[in-house]
Amino acid sequence: MANQNEKWFYLILLSLVWGSSFILMKKALIGLSPIQVGAFRMLIAGSFLLAIGFKSLKKIQKKHYKYILYTALLGTFFPVFLFAYAVNGIDSSIASILNSLTPFNTFIIGVLAFSLAFKKEQLIGITIGLAGTIILILKGADLNPDQNYWFSLLVVVASIGYALNVNIVKKHLSDLSALSIVAGNFLLLIIPAFIVLIFTGFFSDFKYTTTNLESLGYVTVLAIFGTGIAKVFYNKMVHLATPVFASSVTYLIPIVAVFWGVLDGEKLSIIQLLAAVLILLGVYLLNRNKKSQT
Repeated sequence: MANQNEKWFYLILLSLVWGSSFILMKKALIGLSPIQVGAFRMLIAGSFLLAIGFKSLKKIQKKHYKYILYTALLGTFFPVFLFAYAVNGIDSSIASILNSLTPFNTFIIGVLAFSLAFKKEQLIGITIGLAGTIILILKGADLNPDQNYWFSLLVVVASIGYALNVNIVKKHLSDLSALSIVAGNFLLLIIPAFIVLIFTGFFSDFKYTTTNLESLGYVTVLAIFGTGIAKVFYNKMVHLATPVFASSVTYLIPIVAVFWGVLDGEKLSIIQLLAAVLILLGVYLLNRNKKSQT
């Protein structure tokens, strides 16, 4: 019972934190480029996590590092850049809704590559969710002709990375603590992130204007809470529940993100909201058949 309550606590907390991440990215992009936002985010998060979790690195054995590298790349390195570019091209609320594809990808990859039990009824949930995704993208392109909705595909690719990440953590890293996994991730990522930031010209061209400093502030908050602390909590939740349940944090993320987006002046049509409901309904149906395993 304690584990049941704990996993729901992490689910709600992560929904609030990650739901707010999209608006933080949007604000950070006012003064920074997408690649700078991604690199700076990893650099700050990595410094924070290694400071608090350095001792936990000694728990990582040689056999773990292959999977630590996979999860670092698939669950952090590529997604932070993909989302930064996506939010730079489309509304943050739309990006958050598309992120709801993560449970679908988690389930499909779990079935194909990790021997997750499969029921035919779950195809209904997948079909409904994908239909909602197509409607959301097409209607968004029509409602916002000034936005390039090809950027939506970046969110889809990132969600596949997240799906692979959660399955790898569950199958191959369940004997490590959440802090050890995340500290190991950023031990491998902090130097590449620093190199990327150097090549963006950040250290030579950055101007200390009010706008740019505010953008750095948004990235710092995003990095510490949305990447650093949230990653630890997420891996704890993965240890407590199934991969599909853990990825279901995307049920609630869009609610929080859309709230922030609307406050910031983003527009959503009734059809887009209905498409979002379809996506979440599909995720719900996908998970309903897994209740006994959560």
